[in-house]
Amino acid sequence: DVFVLRNAGNTLSHAEGSVVGSLEYCVGHLGAKLLVVLGHTKCGAMAGATQVMLNEKTAAASGAPKKVTTLEKLLAGLAPVAAQAQQELPSGASEAEIAAKAIEVNVFAGMARLLIYSEPVREKVKSGDVQLHGAVYDIVTGEVKFLGQHPKEKVILAMGAGSTDHALGA
Repeated sequence: DVFVLRNAGNTLSHAEGSVVGSLEYCVGHLGAKLLVVLGHTKCGAMAGATQVMLNEKTAAASGAPKKVTTLEKLLAGLAPVAAQAQQELPSGASEAEIAAKAIEVNVFAGMARLLIYSEPVREKVKSGDVQLHGAVYDIVTGEVKFLGQHPKEKVILAMGAGSTDHALGA
């Protein structure tokens, strides 16, 4: 059986009750042994977050007043992921390249946040009862690229509750 939770851009920029609570139900009451944070190529939310991040940098540099739409406010929670993707790419990377890299960065960020926000999930992963993996689905080919566990999972588990995304580099 598969228990699926979906939202735009795999957003887990805060301890959203519906996503985190549903995953706690999944590993607790349903006994799930594997959680997969699955991003997908050509993600509109990541493209939008990248555009918001680049627009914020341009507006800050020009001193122009910032115009913020409701959609930009929604995407602002993902803008740090786009900024991290930009930092991981060579200087001069295009908006499309940044958005594509942000998909993978966002998968790892979501994994880290889930471990930070949910004590039940964190404890199940720490004990080995549950595994948490990341992956990216290619919407053109149908292939899934499995990314494995978060590269900093042991550090995140040791930090536990109250850790910040900044401290994790996620």
